[in-house]
Amino acid sequence: MRLEQSEPEEKREEKGPGMGMWRLVQGLTPAAPRARPRLVFRTQLAHGSPTGKIEGFTNVRELYAKIAEAFGIAPTEILFCTLNSHKVDMQKLLGGQIGLEDFIFAHVRGETKEVEVTKTEDALGLTITDNGAGYAFIKRIKEGSIINRIEAVCVGDSIEAINDHSIVGCRHYEVAKMLRELPKSQPFTLRLVQPKRAFDMISQRSRSSKYPMEAKVSSGRETLRLRSGGAATVEEVPSEFEEEASRRVDDLLESYMGIRDPELASTMVETSKKTVSVQEFARHLDSVLGEFAFPDEFVVEVWAAIGEAREACG
Repeated sequence: MRLEQSEPEEKREEKGPGMGMWRLVQGLTPAAPRARPRLVFRTQLAHGSPTGKIEGFTNVRELYAKIAEAFGIAPTEILFCTLNSHKVDMQKLLGGQIGLEDFIFAHVRGETKEVEVTKTEDALGLTITDNGAGYAFIKRIKEGSIINRIEAVCVGDSIEAINDHSIVGCRHYEVAKMLRELPKSQPFTLRLVQPKRAFDMISQRSRSSKYPMEAKVSSGRETLRLRSGGAATVEEVPSEFEEEASRRVDDLLESYMGIRDPELASTMVETSKKTVSVQEFARHLDSVLGEFAFPDEFVVEVWAAIGEAREACG
């Protein structure tokens, strides 16, 4: 489905005698073709702004460009977006799907900060995700971990550089790999960019007039599915099995790779539906997601988790 507004198609001239003769004999007038629906979404800057309207995007980069155009900022100012909440809520991140009634809040660049970290354990306790447009950021911090003990590091912070080496443009799994490979007992620096926060997002003042859509919008029965490659499509909401399987696969991604990616998890579940064995599943994953280089044991775990979700959902 095309997302931009389109005018009704011009009436086509009938070349074949069959249809033209039928219309002549029956005396019927061709019905006017239906115009394609416009998909218009409402949006605000999370730290406060008037409401804007955007349409005509087919992927995340184009979405950010449309939001930036609506508010007169550069697309690179946008760190990530949440749905139906202006808060830095990692449960409401905009991922591969947007409900047709969802309200989009864009979180933009705030203050930059640098922290020094000494890796005393294999894992830092970070879960990394990315916005699909060049920025990797922190989605979760494990309680009791190395990073958890550094108060300056917060969920929602974008990782801009590691030891002054810019990682802008890197995918989340690449950033997670870099962090895992850092040597122990050797300090390193993280340059982070936190989302911009308005004063009243920190204070106790009421936000009811400024953020009228929060907690009042629920997704319709259809969603706009954004893909990293190819055009966006309007689809039915995922089934109970698809949601449960994607959740389990996303948990495995965090456990094995230190990343979370609902769109990636959903793609893996879709791939599994086209296969009948774990060997075939592994071959299909290599063909569509080869850049991740998933280890064999991880693929087996994913296949088992999807099977368990199928059984749990009947």
